[in-house]
Amino acid sequence: MKRILVVLYSQTGQLERVARAIAAPLHEAGHTVDWLRLESQPPYPFPWTFWSFLDAFPESVRLTPPPLRSWSVAARYDLVLLCWTPWFLSPAPPVAAFLQSEAGRAVLRDTPVVTVTAARNMWVLAQEDVKRMLAGAGARHSDHVALTDPGHTLVTVVTTPAWMLTGRRDAVASLPRAGLTDAQVAGSVRFGRALAAAFADGSLDGQRPVLTGLGAAQVDPALVMSEKIGRRSFRVWSKIVSAAGGPGARTRRPVLAVYVAFLVLMIITVVPVSLAIRTLLKPLMRARLQAQAAAYERPSGRGTERLSRFS
Repeated sequence: MKRILVVLYSQTGQLERVARAIAAPLHEAGHTVDWLRLESQPPYPFPWTFWSFLDAFPESVRLTPPPLRSWSVAARYDLVLLCWTPWFLSPAPPVAAFLQSEAGRAVLRDTPVVTVTAARNMWVLAQEDVKRMLAGAGARHSDHVALTDPGHTLVTVVTTPAWMLTGRRDAVASLPRAGLTDAQVAGSVRFGRALAAAFADGSLDGQRPVLTGLGAAQVDPALVMSEKIGRRSFRVWSKIVSAAGGPGARTRRPVLAVYVAFLVLMIITVVPVSLAIRTLLKPLMRARLQAQAAAYERPSGRGTERLSRFS
């Protein structure tokens, strides 16, 4: 029997539901599943206030690790499920703190790791950060699962912040509920079944993916360019805001207010124009965009040829 560690940071509970669905077949197969729920000190609020939400922006983008509540786990595991969410196109600070800590790196060293994220839609560059930190820890990154809100981009850009600020997925009555559907959450059990099967046949060694053919990760090529533009902007503004004061400093607020105005202006003007331009250029750039998307979808990919076996 194997020992699995689920490392989790989930404010809304959505990602924990996904993690539990994946872990269930492993537990049923007789494996030991330990849980490490990360918590910053002090904890981040949920629901957020407007200013506290914005105040988390600079440190999230700059991967500045917050202090974590003390934790302890076993010395060695046969698999780590690293479950994280993106904040401001970067991994959530508690997860970044775990990945940068000596204790976290020791747990991950020479251990197969499957990363799992639940996001609005833009997770690609944050996952590149996670992959880089896993490589730095000497982990063996086996697979990646990415589940995204099925709503349209222009809808989720409204419903997701409303969820964060109110704690309600249906905060905007005229729009679809924010987040994953119940079917998406329940369907993630297929990944746990595939992991249990990989343990049984000895293929889960961290040297090769075992979740291929299960629709694990699908990248929208049209959003990659938006992520890259957003990341550049976030990095510039995170430095400007940080220069105005540390976390919680009231001197940040005027700068954050200017940033919000800039961001809203970008959403109203630049985003629709960029979407239109990408639509026009898509036929000319199709091959390049698809190749780029396929690279970001590795190691598990978007293929669905094994769904019938594990669904």
